[in-house]
Amino acid sequence: MSQQERATRTRNALIQAAAELFERHGYTRASLEDISTRAQVSRGALHFHFENKAALADAVEHAAAHAIRETAESTPPNPTSPLHTLMDLSHRMVHLLHHDTIVRAGFRLNCDPGPRTPLNLHQQWQAHVHHHVTQAANQQTLAPHITPHHLTATIVATTTGLEVLSRTNHNWLTPTPLTHFWQLLLPSITHPPTNDTHEPANTHAP
Repeated sequence: MSQQERATRTRNALIQAAAELFERHGYTRASLEDISTRAQVSRGALHFHFENKAALADAVEHAAAHAIRETAESTPPNPTSPLHTLMDLSHRMVHLLHHDTIVRAGFRLNCDPGPRTPLNLHQQWQAHVHHHVTQAANQQTLAPHITPHHLTATIVATTTGLEVLSRTNHNWLTPTPLTHFWQLLLPSITHPPTNDTHEPANTHAP
């Protein structure tokens, strides 16, 4: 293994260990000593890669942002139904939150940033949701009383709220709660009304 490969492996191990502790304890309570121990890396090696805990937290958030962007970009578009694309994407997002500690830690850091300015992952997720909601509005598949801004806020609040609830019960990040949400939401936002959630309910993220 080359020196560069070892350095990359060490850096990734530190990011993963930091994410696990940030998710469990929040930014303030997670210590560099515990992170280096969990990563099986010396404190000297930790400080070689990251100046301080804030730099580690930034790295976790950027890794989470990358994973969210990849998930959004890998969701196949449905040319006839942007809402189906969005339902598919929301299920992929919940799947990502369920299985990816780094993404969960990124959102936890957004809520518990400590003395630092976090990367706004909620805003990033909101931009992806708003894109598909706007497409649906442009295709006139939303009910006349629905505004893209309010619908986007509802979907973002629900999906990120499931992540908060999952901190005490991971079952909130299984497909069922989100599918039930869409079953309740769709008839009131679509034109003509529909409750077709078969596709996203059976979607599995790659």
